[in-house]
Amino acid sequence: MGAKVGVVPSICLCLLIILINVLEFIKQILNPFYRLMTAGRVPTVLRTPDDRFKDLHKVGYAFKSNYIELDGGCGIKLPRVHYLDEGPRDGKVILCLHGEPAWSFLYRKMIPLLASAGYRVVVPDFIGFGKSDKYSSARNYTHELHTLTLRLLIDQLNLKGITLVCQDWGGLTGLSVVKDCPGVFSSLVIMNTGVPSPILDLDGSAGAIETVRSALPFILWRSVVKLLGTWLPLQRVFNSALKPHLFNLPAAVVQGYVAPFPSALYCGGTAAWPLLVPLFKDDPVCMHMWEAKNCLKTWKKPVLVMFSDSDPITRGTEKLFLDLVPQAVNVVIKGAGHFLQETHGEELSTNILKFLKSEM
Repeated sequence: MGAKVGVVPSICLCLLIILINVLEFIKQILNPFYRLMTAGRVPTVLRTPDDRFKDLHKVGYAFKSNYIELDGGCGIKLPRVHYLDEGPRDGKVILCLHGEPAWSFLYRKMIPLLASAGYRVVVPDFIGFGKSDKYSSARNYTHELHTLTLRLLIDQLNLKGITLVCQDWGGLTGLSVVKDCPGVFSSLVIMNTGVPSPILDLDGSAGAIETVRSALPFILWRSVVKLLGTWLPLQRVFNSALKPHLFNLPAAVVQGYVAPFPSALYCGGTAAWPLLVPLFKDDPVCMHMWEAKNCLKTWKKPVLVMFSDSDPITRGTEKLFLDLVPQAVNVVIKGAGHFLQETHGEELSTNILKFLKSEM
């Protein structure tokens, strides 16, 4: 009986995935006609109007905006990047990285506490998110774009002795940069993120059938994201993840998270990131993840691991980091979901300051 209970949901998931991929196939057939009709009418790079952010000071996002244009090489300028830079310029640097589909707004409760403790807190918006410029096409977003942006920003601001604070795709991106230039980082704070192996690794010990079966929920999610593309309902995503009714979050907070995305044209970055999670061994992000793991295996500097106990996305992944870095300090954030900075920002800041003080 137990085996049959597992088989029926798997079959249903498979049928649903097939249906969604048929719809995606039809979409791909029609896509060239759509591009033909819109070619030249849609800008390559978009900038979210400032008035989308005008009331965010009412919910705690009252920081000075800084902008920088980074040289991508070969005479190409990257889209303009926005970042926050709070606290004393001679303070030790804390670099905070957001993930999908958030932006620097996510860290607004933590920045004042860290800056008032004497740290220089730098919080960029990745290209495609927040107040940074956005490619209109999801095809322009790659893991290499985000890691290049971060490395160039670190170089341009001459940041050294960095404490990296990362969550979600901020972890995949930030840890990819750590393995490339470990010398500029002094410590790591890892929260609700991962360094994933390919989802469909049929060489694993679980066996091919079990690997595919366990991957079905992720494949379903990936198929939905691919089908919806830039039309992913971000407000529903944030409502589901933040659970504002449980944490008494005002509606203005959810509006703050979706403020950078006034229409689907601005959502290329949010559409691209979920599809970059490695599905097969030859996916581009895989090599970065393997090298990041190898870097962590030999990492001797301080590490703080803080994962939520109620995050359905990354719960349990902290074990990977604790295995890679046995000397890491482990703190469980009780009652927090995926965006733990939103609901437990003060607790996180207190833990980070305690951690950094103990490592001085």
